[in-house]
Amino acid sequence: MSAVLIVGGAGYIGSHMTRVLCDAGYRVVVLDNLQSGYRDAVDSRAELVVGEMSDTALLDRLFAAGSIRHVIHMASDIQVGESVTAPAKYYRNNLCHTLVLLERMVAHGISSFVFSSSAAIFGNPVYSPIDEAHPKQPLSPYGHSKLMVEQILADFERAYGLRSVCLRYFNAAGAQPDGSLGERHLPETHLIPLVLQAASGHREAITVFGTDYATADGTCIRDYVHVVDLCTAHQLALDFLASSPTGASFNLGNGTGFSVQQVIDTARRITGRDIAVITSERRPGDPDTLVADPALARGQLGWAPQYADLDTIVRHAWQWEQRAGAWRR
Repeated sequence: MSAVLIVGGAGYIGSHMTRVLCDAGYRVVVLDNLQSGYRDAVDSRAELVVGEMSDTALLDRLFAAGSIRHVIHMASDIQVGESVTAPAKYYRNNLCHTLVLLERMVAHGISSFVFSSSAAIFGNPVYSPIDEAHPKQPLSPYGHSKLMVEQILADFERAYGLRSVCLRYFNAAGAQPDGSLGERHLPETHLIPLVLQAASGHREAITVFGTDYATADGTCIRDYVHVVDLCTAHQLALDFLASSPTGASFNLGNGTGFSVQQVIDTARRITGRDIAVITSERRPGDPDTLVADPALARGQLGWAPQYADLDTIVRHAWQWEQRAGAWRR
């Protein structure tokens, strides 16, 4: 049976991806250096290989076995702020190491690649919702590194026949519906887990950066997409590559935005807990609204998000947060 290699499959989205594919009957191999991923997050049905995606000898051994025919790349560094202060780290891992992976794929005749890209490639929105044709003007080395990989993939398809699907996430959120998997970022930078950590007592308060945006309640609006729905889109991307002669790029969001204040209010209601809030100045570069237009993914991939409402996303994340206290201690 052909296998799927998930690079970064021990991380937040990668571990969910591994479970989704295992549930669907795929044979899955996970490659992860465990620097930000967790061994116990990898589904027991998958094979875990601990190592670097820049290790050419390791990649050659994995690919030479002949069973891996598809690669999903989820091993990027993701902190936008850190990328500004440490750009070398982001260009080295997100760009240079990815190039090594792609070169070894080409050398072994593997031509099916799904790339976890980001809405950060677009920069400040010129219009909303953001479709695939929106101008691409990244504001950070993180965003630049993602866009550069997309450009490399277009060149590799023309030159080597390596077909790829680039999936541009907006705000990944939520957890496994049964609470068995969720976010374990150290440090945590995403809004929903930060709010829920304040609700659970693992954080004193949540800081709201800016209350003077051009939105109904003054806080910025983002498009939150459930992590399981993201993974379903990757599975559909594998199906797409099996039948399409060329690759494609898709924006992944629900097409509906929620403000920071709405997230806090929803978390208070679902948890039944008080959540202390500290207001602070805006962060540089934060636009008022970032919302995806997912019409192309829905039309061409047949993607239909199952958990599109904010209540469900927060409820699943809260189930994980209540279980996750043990690993923090």
